[in-house]
Amino acid sequence: MTTRDATSLLPRIGDTQVIGEAGRSLGDWAALLAFGAVQWPWLLNSLRGGTTDAKRALLARLDLPEDALPNLGAWKADTGLLTLVTDHILEHRPGLVVEFGTGASTLVIAKALQKAGGGTLISFEQHEDFVDATRKWLADYGLEADLRAVPLAPSPDGWPGLWYAHGRLPRNIDMMLVDGPPWTIHPLTRGAASSLFDNIAPGGTIFLDDAARPGERVVARRWRKARPDFDFRLWKGGSKGTLIGVKR
Repeated sequence: MTTRDATSLLPRIGDTQVIGEAGRSLGDWAALLAFGAVQWPWLLNSLRGGTTDAKRALLARLDLPEDALPNLGAWKADTGLLTLVTDHILEHRPGLVVEFGTGASTLVIAKALQKAGGGTLISFEQHEDFVDATRKWLADYGLEADLRAVPLAPSPDGWPGLWYAHGRLPRNIDMMLVDGPPWTIHPLTRGAASSLFDNIAPGGTIFLDDAARPGERVVARRWRKARPDFDFRLWKGGSKGTLIGVKR
C-alpha cells in the first residue's frame, strides 16, 4: 500500500515499530473501547475526502495535475485540511514546518512551500514504506522534503499512548501539523505533541487534525489549560475539524 492508494476506515498498527512498549494497560483498553463506542459517527464522516470541485480547486491553485491526489478520506487528510494549510503557508511563508503523519499532506505542504518561495519540511512517519512511497510521490512532481521513518515510543509528559521517537528538533518551528499517531493506539495519543510546544517560534502555528473527535476534544481542553501562551480555536471546516493554536 502506498499513500496514493485508497485506505480502509481504520489505520494499520500491527507492524508499527515501538521502542520500550510494555503492552497496553487495562486502562488503555478501557479508554479505547469507550471512545470507540461514541466516536463512530466521526469515523464514518471521515470517509469523505472532500468534494471533487474542492480538490480540483486546490490542485489548480498549487499548479498540480488533477491526478496528483487520487484518493483522500478515511484516515488521510481531506481537502478541507489541505486547503487550510495551503492558505496558511501562502500567507505566512513559514521557514520551518514539522509534520507528524506522512502522506497527502506532505505533498501539499512541500508544493505550497515551493510556491511561497521556499522553506524546510520535516515529516515523521512510523511506517518506512509510507516514507519511501511518499518520497517517490514528491519526486514525481519535482519536490523534496526531509522525510524520516522513526519508531514510536511511550509518550512523554505523562500522556497515554505512543509518540514519535523524533530526537532533538529545532526551537524555531513556524508551523506544526499533527496528523498522527492513529487514535487506535490511544484516543489521547496525539496529546504528546505538547512536548514540542516550547519549540514553536513566537507567532508559530499548530494544526491538530481530526479535532472534532471526542479524544482530540479532550486533548484540546488539556492543552488550553496547560498552555495559556497559545491561543486555540476549533476550525470546523473539512470533514474532521482542525484545532489551530497560535503561540503568542
